[in-house]
Amino acid sequence: MGILKQFASYLYIKKDKKEPGEKKDIYLKMMHGMNRISILVFLIAMLIILVRWLIKVL
Repeated sequence: MGILKQFASYLYIKKDKKEPGEKKDIYLKMMHGMNRISILVFLIAMLIILVRWLIKVL
């Protein structure tokens, strides 16, 4: 279940619990933004591949 929790936190579906005294810097925010973009592009590409495969089969 750890991977699903991490995936949800990247997409802001689930908020991470902050540890006391933990400071989020700009680089961490940018890294999470890039991860979010790459996950969305991957899902769109998989959807396109699935649609093309279904059109070819049917």
